[in-house]
Amino acid sequence: MSDKPSVLFVCVHNAGRSQMAAAWLTHLAGDRVEVRSAGSTPGDAVNPVAVEAMREVGIDISAETPKVLTIDAVRASDVCITMGCGDACPVFPGKRYLDWKLDDPAGQGLDAVRPIRDEIRVLVEDLIAEIAPGPAA
Repeated sequence: MSDKPSVLFVCVHNAGRSQMAAAWLTHLAGDRVEVRSAGSTPGDAVNPVAVEAMREVGIDISAETPKVLTIDAVRASDVCITMGCGDACPVFPGKRYLDWKLDDPAGQGLDAVRPIRDEIRVLVEDLIAEIAPGPAA
């Protein structure tokens, strides 16, 4: 890993879990970590319930857009995290691959998405403690 680790969150549609994870990592780690998110079959827009759930904790992801997963994004990342949706990242030597088993917020109401959001925060906090400990910049 370089001085500034990079993390790629991958989910099928890049509209819910991966967007929330990227937002948490950006919010909690500041500029200590380079953050990317992508999907194998990106949706048209970020899930509005995920947007609302993140807004409740003071993080605005309304301007985010789903992005397509590319080999270059994987190659440029130190850690690639799939979000329990069965996606597979291309495998490159020297990369770390994790799969976070998370419920899918698609089609769920806000009451169901809040616990997913909160679980993602805990996972992101643990990741930060491991790859980029210290105060946010």
